[in-house]
Amino acid sequence: MVRKYEDIKKDMLKNAAEFMCASARTAPKAKGQDNLQIIILDKKDIKKVRAEMTKIGKATNAGGMKRDALNIKNADHVVLIGTKKNPIGLNCGFCGCATCRELEKKSGVCAYNSLDLGIALGSAAAIASNFHIDNRLMYSIGKAAINCGILSKKVVMAIGIPLSATGKNPFFDRQ
Repeated sequence: MVRKYEDIKKDMLKNAAEFMCASARTAPKAKGQDNLQIIILDKKDIKKVRAEMTKIGKATNAGGMKRDALNIKNADHVVLIGTKKNPIGLNCGFCGCATCRELEKKSGVCAYNSLDLGIALGSAAAIASNFHIDNRLMYSIGKAAINCGILSKKVVMAIGIPLSATGKNPFFDRQ
């Protein structure tokens, strides 16, 4: 049986995205509290997020948003990882507030939520790298996905990782 590269690529990228999700989920979390939401966007959702990125780019004159929207046009999948706003109860002051209760009153984000998100993103990107999948961490995807309501309303920060496997990485050497 002969399989064309395009067919192989579809399966391979789907599998890699799933392994990335597993890696993000099992990444260490502060106090063992998992505040992450991890999903894979399909072509329909990517198109929706791209439209929102373009809209944000035009409204704010943020060239990076418009550029990133063009960059992900040919992404086969996007792994999206977000964190909920949920102080973990250490009262450590790392966020700049004296207590977690004070942080909640200010509607701030726990520093450990952000750190856990970063560790999960690094774990996921490492899997993509190990499989030689073109990828890039993009805040613009996360912002647009939050605006579109793709993630839980509790998610306040998210980053998207678009995936591709072509002769040239479409997410770098950008205009």
